[in-house]
Amino acid sequence: MSNFFFNDRASLVNDAIEGTLVTAPYNNLVKLDTDPSMRIVVRKDWDKKKVAVISGGGSGHEPTHLGFVGKGMLTAAVCGDLFASPSVDAVLTAITTVTGEAGCLLVIKNYTGDRLNFGLAAEKAKQLGYKVEVVMVKDDISLPDNKQPRGIAGTIFVHKMAGYAAETGYSLEEVKKFVDYANRQIFSLGVAMTGCDLPQSQSDDKRIPEGSIELGLGIHGEPGATTINTQNSREIMDIMTAKIKACINDSDRLAVMLNNLGGVSVTEMAILAKELSYSALASNIDWIVGPDWFTTALDMKGFSLSAMVLDDKIVSALTAPVEITGSFKAVQPAKIVHMPVNPVETKVQFTPSDNPVVANVIAVVTKTLSDLEGKLNDLDAKVGDGDTGSTFAAGARGIAELLNTNQLPLNDLTKLCLVIGERLAVVMGGSSGVLMSIFFTATGQKIAEGSSFVEGLVFGLKQMKHYGGADLGDRTMIDALQPALEILLKDQNDLKGAVQAAEKGVENTAKATKANAGRSSYLNSGSLAGNPDPGAVAVADVFTALSKQCPNR
Repeated sequence: MSNFFFNDRASLVNDAIEGTLVTAPYNNLVKLDTDPSMRIVVRKDWDKKKVAVISGGGSGHEPTHLGFVGKGMLTAAVCGDLFASPSVDAVLTAITTVTGEAGCLLVIKNYTGDRLNFGLAAEKAKQLGYKVEVVMVKDDISLPDNKQPRGIAGTIFVHKMAGYAAETGYSLEEVKKFVDYANRQIFSLGVAMTGCDLPQSQSDDKRIPEGSIELGLGIHGEPGATTINTQNSREIMDIMTAKIKACINDSDRLAVMLNNLGGVSVTEMAILAKELSYSALASNIDWIVGPDWFTTALDMKGFSLSAMVLDDKIVSALTAPVEITGSFKAVQPAKIVHMPVNPVETKVQFTPSDNPVVANVIAVVTKTLSDLEGKLNDLDAKVGDGDTGSTFAAGARGIAELLNTNQLPLNDLTKLCLVIGERLAVVMGGSSGVLMSIFFTATGQKIAEGSSFVEGLVFGLKQMKHYGGADLGDRTMIDALQPALEILLKDQNDLKGAVQAAEKGVENTAKATKANAGRSSYLNSGSLAGNPDPGAVAVADVFTALSKQCPNR
């Protein structure tokens, strides 16, 4: 099944070109108004007194070639259909449009279709009196016995060298000589886990085994040199850099391009950049280009490395500014610097103290929640993932342990709430632990400002609602907790009223057919109706247990 966003296969390439033109950051590109089968984009600001640099080939490799038209790189790009060379007439039209007396240089990737079509166009242009030179890019080293190495992402280095020389004002002969020299200094190879998705293709190519990569896979999906049974980033980078290392001298200085073949995530490319910085080539690298998309193969899950041996002139060309739609920026590898930092002490500092009344309240609450574990899990299995009871019980046991080992500041409500909040974040886990930690932490902070315990609890609830996103009526524990606290805010001794309000809240959650928070929000009304929220049940049962301990309140 094809995985490809497009409208009309017949206009796919033209649509992609148009999308590139409307987003061109320098507003410096125009498409020639020619036969619809000819897709030629040129610099709007081109000066024919300089040598023109023209490249092109099949589409599907974007930003190659269109994305590199602009000051400092290409003068024109001739775009064929997907993975198909443009016609001779299209290439000839590009040459005659942008070439003045200074002449033009054609940069051709070493594929049969490109060689033939660009080559014939060059010969026709010469017959018409144009000065034309050709550079053939053959940077692929993955097939060492191949007499015709392919031109792959290293082509972008050639574009950069040629564009710099032309922009600087070199003659055609000087441009050709410099680019030929630079071209011989470029070595590339790529790997991929998968091929690419073509529009309307029904092929399900599984040539590369699961868990493997293919070394030397072509940018049109051609089979590579070998299949390697690994997808480990370090192992793959070691293999690739060793092959490039064999092509250079130990003393050579390099620019290395890390190219995304289309379908690799930004995170993975960053990992690969890290691996490159620790690889066998690391000591040779003076400049890195990427990681980025330079020459892609639609959505191929793979990447390539291109290394170029440097001298002063090549470095000047490499680092000269450009005005293009694609990305090309050479940076010198940065050293990882670790800045020392003094960690902020967040652990609550306290002295354990005794208060029998407070100790009794904590004991009642923690025992109640521990005993409710099975009941709450059963309720949650109907409306959630079945772990509410275990989560609350874990928190209760964590606090009970501190109580039983005399590790709580029972006579200091501010510190007590802060310690409970701190501990719940550790022992409860998940979002429930964080929410309850926020609740008790905010409560303690409010009490420290001089508020009463109940006022502190109300503020803690407010902060829990603020960060958690749930509110009254959303079918959560808040439906029982808020009404109960509102009763106690009016009369802190009215525990019976708080129990009644909490139980009423539980009933409301059982009647609700829509949850707006938590896992229950993913369920339909049929799954929720008649089933109370387990968090609300826990709140109501805790207030009930407390009221039994204090029957006169």
